[in-house]
Amino acid sequence: MFERVRAALAATLLGLGLAGCNNSPLPAGAAQKNTLYYTFDERSPRYLDPVASYSNPESVYTFAIYEPLYGYHYLKRPYQLIPKAATEVVTPRYLDAQGQPLPADAPAELIAESVYDIRLKAGILFQPHPAFAKDEQGRYRYHAMTREQVGNKRSPWDFEHQGTRELVAEDYVHGLKRHATTRIETPVAAVFAEVLIGLKDYTALIKAEDQKLLAGLPADIRDKPFLDFRRWPLAGVSAPEKHLLRIRLKGKYPPWQYWMAMPFTAPMPWEAEMFYSQPGMNDNGLTLNQWPVGTGPYMMKTFERDRLHVLVRNPNYRGEPYPCEGMPEDKAAGLLDDCGKTMPFIDTLHVSIEKEKIPRKEKFKQGYLDLPEIERSEWGVEFRVDMDESEDVRKLYESRGFQFPLLTDISNWYLGFNMLDPVVGRGATPEEDEKHRKLRHAISIAIDWEEGYGRIFKQKGGVAAHSPVPPGLFGSREGQGDFHNPVTHRWVPDDKGGKAVRRSINEAKALLAEAGYPGGRDVKTGRPLVLNYDFQRAVTPEFKVENDWMIKQFAKLGIQLEVRATDFNQYQDKILKGKHQIFFGGWFADYPDAENFLFLLYGPNAKSKTEGENNANYESPAYDALFQQMKTLDNGPARQAAIDRMVQLVQQDAPWSFGYIPWGGLAFQPWVHNGKPSILIRDMAKYYRVDTALRSTRQREWNQPVWWPVALLALLPLAAGWVAWRAWRRREQAVGR
Repeated sequence: MFERVRAALAATLLGLGLAGCNNSPLPAGAAQKNTLYYTFDERSPRYLDPVASYSNPESVYTFAIYEPLYGYHYLKRPYQLIPKAATEVVTPRYLDAQGQPLPADAPAELIAESVYDIRLKAGILFQPHPAFAKDEQGRYRYHAMTREQVGNKRSPWDFEHQGTRELVAEDYVHGLKRHATTRIETPVAAVFAEVLIGLKDYTALIKAEDQKLLAGLPADIRDKPFLDFRRWPLAGVSAPEKHLLRIRLKGKYPPWQYWMAMPFTAPMPWEAEMFYSQPGMNDNGLTLNQWPVGTGPYMMKTFERDRLHVLVRNPNYRGEPYPCEGMPEDKAAGLLDDCGKTMPFIDTLHVSIEKEKIPRKEKFKQGYLDLPEIERSEWGVEFRVDMDESEDVRKLYESRGFQFPLLTDISNWYLGFNMLDPVVGRGATPEEDEKHRKLRHAISIAIDWEEGYGRIFKQKGGVAAHSPVPPGLFGSREGQGDFHNPVTHRWVPDDKGGKAVRRSINEAKALLAEAGYPGGRDVKTGRPLVLNYDFQRAVTPEFKVENDWMIKQFAKLGIQLEVRATDFNQYQDKILKGKHQIFFGGWFADYPDAENFLFLLYGPNAKSKTEGENNANYESPAYDALFQQMKTLDNGPARQAAIDRMVQLVQQDAPWSFGYIPWGGLAFQPWVHNGKPSILIRDMAKYYRVDTALRSTRQREWNQPVWWPVALLALLPLAAGWVAWRAWRRREQAVGR
């Protein structure tokens, strides 16, 4: 009897213990800390070195750690450049071929050189880092280490001593020179080499000097000798004074001002490169790709690959005042409440991996994530779709005060064709080239973007695109008049002016037959046409649904589409080698200019040839010549005409099926303040503020324990005792008889 009672009591205690457990995925007390909690998916960033990093998931780290010369006003639209490390946003000086000054309105053909003289703010300090640490004699403590001295250190914080120094103009010089390196991917080096005076020849020089350094060493050596760019001057960039940076460009290139708001032009202290070049560093993950060295508001404190990243406040950061001006609606939205207060407001950014969408959504709804992902602009749309589809969900979201601000994205999504591929790319002869073009046309017609990302995948949806230039930029014709892509659509007039209607699948099938694949079979061999879809994500359930839809689009033509899914890092390796065939791509604007989208199809930026951002490897002499002309022009009729002609060329050549222009929106908890959606502003974390008291209260309210199982368990001892008593009574009565 007593054994049963003890078992019942044990069950009761277990139940009470479970009832008292916290279902939070975060450590105890996390809600009270001045920390922002959010997630990333799949893999850690591949590149945090500023000359190499160019993907959206990486940008929120690089912009938080590094400081370019310029930035964008957080609240004002259209976007307005503001100084960051620079004292002001400067206007270039123009010189003719003889080096004589020209007026600001001089024709582009007379301008031989543009000169930017940019003065830096004095007193800016780099984050604490062992690369700067010196001993009592002023010698660097950690610049001459052996592999044994590096030992098992895995983080800069494993070194006993840290140091810092002031940011100077030479750090920006060093950073720009590094685009000539051959040791790491440099995606915009081709762009910079065309405008930065001397960079093309400098790249050849550095390649030769690097070969000398590596002579006699194993080809696969990871710890390469220090490549000291200070030894070789670059004509296009110099530091005439300690805090004065001079940049010289060929001709006129107005978009350069926007490049100076990106980490590609961030400063790089030579000490950091020297530190990370020592034996044993690379093997221990001690590189700029994991442990950046910057002057920005945050620095990397924890890097657990594919698991956790923690950024903490840079104690040497000087602070910035929160803006006091914005758009008319910003005041009512509370976005001016922190006017003049010093940023950043948050001490720590805690970024943990979450591979599946549903668990991420549930953690957000429970209050354990302050926002699902900081860099993804579809979460607000996702949650709004949930509200539209269920009144109960709407009531829940509204009662909890979730914030889902929306934005009009300066971005696009598209399906691309690798123009180096022998099936979907350029043909070897004019006749073959025309057939391949018709194949791309047929596929572009068959993919019904209006259905897929207008009506089915609403959480990722948008408006079908007809060009590479999204609305909101000078030069875009999207949504204007009767503008449409004549390859995929026809214009149908109506009483409202007309609309673009996708061409029929029969028209697509006719083009496919002309391409040599009637009914989706090769006319020469009779075999079915099988194409490869190189997908840059692991196929989670939600991505499988989208991929299945894409397979059906090709199946309309009788084409078999094979999905070759990889993670993003493997995908990057594949496209660098030109091994992809058909791929899904997207672009978030780096700067508010059409050039930033049109350069994605510029021949010298071909990914598999120059490591640029032209993933389609598209080349067209006519397009490239127009691009060169367009980028020197100020916004006006001549620039519009050049953009129009470029759009017409890529509509006909179809290196992309233009896809869709997405709606965008963010998702914030009610205790997160100052959230304003933006594609261009990537250092957004420094503007956010968290009300930790409200977060703690709401987490408790939203995650109340369910007590009825405890009450049920509490009755078990009584029930067990009663059963035992009945058994004892029966036994006693039986003995008595």
